[in-house]
Order: sequence, then structure tokens, then C-alpha cells
Amino acid sequence: MKLKIKKILKDAKLPTHGHPGDAGVDFYTVEDVIFAAGKQGEVRTGIAVEIPENHVGLIWDKSSISFNLGLKIMGGVVDSSYRGEIIMNLLNTSNKDVLLPKGHKVAQMLIQKFEHCDILEVSELSQTVRGTGREGSTGHN
Repeated sequence: MKLKIKKILKDAKLPTHGHPGDAGVDFYTVEDVIFAAGKQGEVRTGIAVEIPENHVGLIWDKSSISFNLGLKIMGGVVDSSYRGEIIMNLLNTSNKDVLLPKGHKVAQMLIQKFEHCDILEVSELSQTVRGTGREGSTGHN
């Protein structure tokens, strides 16, 4: 599969795979960004992508960013029809301000194939062993 990439800003760094065989494509900051302690903010990448039809781009944390800096991705689903800039929304979970300098890895995108579903309203759902059990329904030990 080919992922078409367009630089929206000339200083943008092209996404990369960290290692051969890595699932995620790493995205980079296009400018310095400071995240205040406990606050969320956006990170521009300066990049737009063309995700193949019947695929989706899922934005995930870089473990080094979330573990070492306390920055967490606040969700991210990029549909194949979207052609705008990839902008990451992150939350600083730490108690200190965090600087991500220009050109720093910020998050990764996984491209996944999906099946489109038709919505069908029904009056009953099939029964399962779990049923309506939620958190802890399998026990605590």
C-alpha cells in the first residue's frame, strides 16, 4: 500500500517508519509547541495525507512521548475523504510545562482497513454469556 503525503508547509518533516516493519507512521511537529501543565493543545504537522478508500488513519501515542513527557493523544480518526492538515490534539497529564521542539516526533498513525457497516435498528440483540456486564464482569482476581 502507498500512503500519499503532501507538505502543507515547506518546513514540514515527512512522516517516517521508525524501524522496518513498524505498524505506525511517525509524525513530527512543524513548530515549537509548549503544553501547559494539565492542559491540552494542538500540534501542527504541516502534512496532509491521502488515505486509501476503505481504510482509516488512527492516531496513537508515541510511547516515548506519553511515558517520558506525560503527553497523551486525545483521540484521532482520519477518514479517507479528509485532505486537510493532520493536527494532533494532546493533553499534558504532567504537573509541569512541556516543550515539544520543531521536528520532534509527536504521534503515530496506523492505517487500517475497515468494513463499512449499515445501521440496522432492532428490538432485541442476541444473548451472550457476558450479557450487559461491564467493568469487572469477569472478576477481580
